[in-house]
Amino acid sequence: MERIFALADIRINGNRPWDIRIHNEGFYDRVLSQGLLGLGESYMDGWWDVQQLDEFFHRALRADLAAKIRSDWKTLLRALGMAFVNPQRRSKAFEIGERHYDIGNDLYRAMLDRRMVYTCAYWKNARTLDEAQEAKLDLVCRKLGLKAGQKVLDIGCGWGSFLKYAAEHYGVTGVGNTVSKEQAKLGRQLCAGLPIRIELQDYRDIEGTYDHIVSLGMFEHVGGRNYRTFMRIVADHLADDGLFLLDSIGGEGSVRHTDPWFEKYIFPNSVIPSVEQMGTAIEGLFVMEDWHNFGADYDKTLVAWFWNFAGHWPNLQARYGERFYRMWKYYLLACAGSFRARSNQSWQIVLSKRGVEGGYVSVR
Repeated sequence: MERIFALADIRINGNRPWDIRIHNEGFYDRVLSQGLLGLGESYMDGWWDVQQLDEFFHRALRADLAAKIRSDWKTLLRALGMAFVNPQRRSKAFEIGERHYDIGNDLYRAMLDRRMVYTCAYWKNARTLDEAQEAKLDLVCRKLGLKAGQKVLDIGCGWGSFLKYAAEHYGVTGVGNTVSKEQAKLGRQLCAGLPIRIELQDYRDIEGTYDHIVSLGMFEHVGGRNYRTFMRIVADHLADDGLFLLDSIGGEGSVRHTDPWFEKYIFPNSVIPSVEQMGTAIEGLFVMEDWHNFGADYDKTLVAWFWNFAGHWPNLQARYGERFYRMWKYYLLACAGSFRARSNQSWQIVLSKRGVEGGYVSVR
């Protein structure tokens, strides 16, 4: 383990912020036998700590340490099984809502910005999380060229933050869907008085035609077997002269499964798409108008979420408990490290059905 960590300039029981400190000697066998699942679970159990968890993961991912630690047989069998099943099938569509997004609106209100945007913020000219998230919402509106009176669909609308912003600032009407009961409940309250309807609904049950369609941070829950179906559904419900903006985390290669710890504790039935997988799903249905990568901004966003979460922890502790704190901290800062290492990206893609006449003008 010392030799493996040394590849990333990480020392065991060292004194630098990214050095790992071991509290239980069983850590070594657990990680070597269980891989990334063992690494995450042993952190939750308090077997190890590091002063700056995000920087630990930044260094570990840049050095590709995961490839040096073998996975356990259960993880390998699960990866093999993904080749034969569809974990994002319709019958499991609401599982991610129940296990992640429904855990508590109090948690998300404490962690997120004032508009409750749970996707990457846009920090180009922003100083605070509130400013960066409003800049992200406005960026989407400008990329779509929204005009008053247009009808917009938001697939995976969360608490309705985008539709609320677009209705208030651009005069659109909107329909959003989510698979989270708690998101739908609070979202309807937050959007009250605006021409917005939020449905508790799987994307495969969408109805109607829309001037524009947007999906922010939902495509990660679609799954490789369903990418083409998702794109066909969007094409079927988008006006011929409309635009579709897809905002998604993106990965370096095509995979069928996610990190086993994240699958078990954070995002069940989720997987990060690749350029190839997206391109194959889009081919013949859409014209690629714009592809924008601002993945480095997700690092700053996740760190801001963590400090909000940590700052409000005294008000959350009684309900969630210490093990949850370590789990959520691991989730947020491991992800921050992955974007800092550029292992993960944040993509915004603008698509049209027939190509924008005269050409699409990119907005940044």
